[in-house]
Amino acid sequence: MSTDFIGKKSSAAGGWGALKSCGKRLLQSGAPLSGARAMLRANQPDGFDCPGCAWGDPEHGSSFEFCENGVKAVAWEATEKRANPAFFAAHTVSELRRLSDYELELNGRLTHPMRYDAASDRYLPVAWEEAFAEIGSVLRGLDNPNRAEFYTSGRASNEAAFLYQLFVRLYGTNNFPDCSNMCHEASGVALKQAVGVGKGTVLLEDFEEADAIFVIGQNPGTNHPRMLGDLRRAAMRGARVVVFNPVREKGLERFSDPQDKVEMLRGGSTEIASHYFQPQLGGDMAAVRGMSKAVFAADDAAIAAGLPSILDQAFLAEHAAGFADYRAAVEATSWADIEDQSGLSRAEIEQAAAVYINAERVICTWAMGVTQHVHSVATIREIANFMFLRGNIGKPGAGLCPVRGHSNVQGDRTVGINEKPSEDFLAALEKEFGFAVPREHGHNVLAAIGAMLDGSAQAFIGLGGNFARATPDSALVEKALRHLKLTVHIATKPNHSHLMPGEIAFILPCLGRTEMDLNVNGQSQLISVEDSMSMVHGSAGINRPASPHLLSEVAIIAGIAATTVGNTHVDWGRLANNYDRIRDHIEATIPGFERYNERLRKPRGFHLRNSAAHREWNTTAGKATFSSGSLPEETVHQRARKGGGRFALQTFRSHDQYNTTVYGLDDRYRGVYGERQVIFINPDDLAALGAGSGERVDVIGEYNDGVERKAADFRLVPYDIPRGSIAGYYPELNVLVPLASAGEESDTPTSKSIMVSLRTREAS
Repeated sequence: MSTDFIGKKSSAAGGWGALKSCGKRLLQSGAPLSGARAMLRANQPDGFDCPGCAWGDPEHGSSFEFCENGVKAVAWEATEKRANPAFFAAHTVSELRRLSDYELELNGRLTHPMRYDAASDRYLPVAWEEAFAEIGSVLRGLDNPNRAEFYTSGRASNEAAFLYQLFVRLYGTNNFPDCSNMCHEASGVALKQAVGVGKGTVLLEDFEEADAIFVIGQNPGTNHPRMLGDLRRAAMRGARVVVFNPVREKGLERFSDPQDKVEMLRGGSTEIASHYFQPQLGGDMAAVRGMSKAVFAADDAAIAAGLPSILDQAFLAEHAAGFADYRAAVEATSWADIEDQSGLSRAEIEQAAAVYINAERVICTWAMGVTQHVHSVATIREIANFMFLRGNIGKPGAGLCPVRGHSNVQGDRTVGINEKPSEDFLAALEKEFGFAVPREHGHNVLAAIGAMLDGSAQAFIGLGGNFARATPDSALVEKALRHLKLTVHIATKPNHSHLMPGEIAFILPCLGRTEMDLNVNGQSQLISVEDSMSMVHGSAGINRPASPHLLSEVAIIAGIAATTVGNTHVDWGRLANNYDRIRDHIEATIPGFERYNERLRKPRGFHLRNSAAHREWNTTAGKATFSSGSLPEETVHQRARKGGGRFALQTFRSHDQYNTTVYGLDDRYRGVYGERQVIFINPDDLAALGAGSGERVDVIGEYNDGVERKAADFRLVPYDIPRGSIAGYYPELNVLVPLASAGEESDTPTSKSIMVSLRTREAS
């Protein structure tokens, strides 16, 4: 039995390991010097916005505003390798399917538009005009526009996303399956109910004033490393950082800032978490409710002693609705139930609550560890309830902070990528463009997959992303895509979605974020994106395009639109030739974008006003609204505990990947090297299985819907994770996520709540 894949874990996140990894990825790209030069312009006023995460850029930032993940993303895009027509001529689609995600994307940048030829099972080059004409012909030939699905990845710019939604609505549908449906949909739903706006309420500057920061279900060291710098600075000035995460993550324990010369030279690091709690999978709502229960008990004790109330009574009286019902719900929840469901002791929860009580300004952040459960909306409502108790919203240094993933996933939604658009937005589109906009709600991701499976959808267009690998139930999604009449993928590199062609299939190569986007007059085009703090930034690429045959996302959308719906209502070519004109239309239709072109060109851009941050509540009650539901009847961990030999599985990223893009096969923070098919498991569970570190298992899905789901041949890795819970990487484990298991109200796949069993194999 070999355990060579297990190595030494990093003692701290960042540090020399991060610098070494950056150098490795730049060398791997084949263009280390140009990649390094590009990084000096990342997240700068005169450069491009990092194509990685959506963490904000400080107003007073240093001259270097990038991280290890940003370097990997830029090197990945700036590679010298090319997936050109010769590459596709040398490989059939069937052959390419046998490659891993990592091996496939290593072949480099797409260079030419390609059309699938079923006879040879190969993609062949095609002229842009021919591709646009055929795509338009197929779309016009569908008997109902609702038979087409229009997917959007979070890498698309505001300009591309707005033009895309305009084209699709002019075509006649609101079918907008979007990557946000699979990650932070629950945040948007819950926050709209609680505070009236589906976005976070903080600015980056609030992290400089917070007395305590609660980090729930989030791993910034891997997913948005620049956040570690802000947490480090907060910890250094004495702020408490309270972490709730089932898995021990190195980036939340200690961080060595590669941009701190003294810390690097001394080999030092900074402790991030002042308190680290490991709830069971699905137990976050119970943990938060327990903290509220402890706050109420402390408040009762203070009042009994003749001391001022711990609660913010002024906020509750003036700004809150439903407080009495919430308090009654908390009082009715027993400590026994809270401890059983959270997996934490009462003492641990009271310790966390004490931090909250002793802090005047508190920020609560969370990510997909919270949003990918059946009860995610209820959990986020509970987080909002907890923050309301002491008025921790709408004041400096405090607020709600869902941390989005891809660099413009929030901006895409802001400019209209929404299957359930507001009436105000649709009316504004009608007024601006003079056509009847469809009102019928469209498909989200899960509904789109269902429509493809039952044959009611016949066409799929993907604006970026890797739909087949990002979505649940991988085998069903592959079947769904391959039975379509038309599949179109707008992309920078080949990925597995391209290898599931419909009857007619195109790969359309686009410019990357780091590349110069020149119009027909040779003028550089500026795009914009929105980060997790609602800051809208400009972005202008600086590298030469990987191929003279590439078009921008905007130009590709305009080309498809012109052949599909014509130019009667919109002059697509005119908009594609000057993005300022697109922004003029955004300004005319979406509140908050006044003087868009002017403000975009200022350093760091501008902030989209958040009404909740100003204590203006666009909720049904007109106030910040408490929810008062009970805890979930049962979490996935509680069900697994009853099942005998079953486990609660969560999927997550390795440190060498971003979303479905795999940069390498190492996960140094977790001590895994050269392999991705691994399962992290508590050592006591490993012993109970009678297995040893490195032994191999098949992971079997235990969702009782008659579908057999298996992820074969995974290595067991002992790790600090609660008993009964296991974890592993996506997209490899997405095959186990049932399409039918979705979040209540959010319809988000439950990738953090998967019931499985483990079947041992012969040791290697």
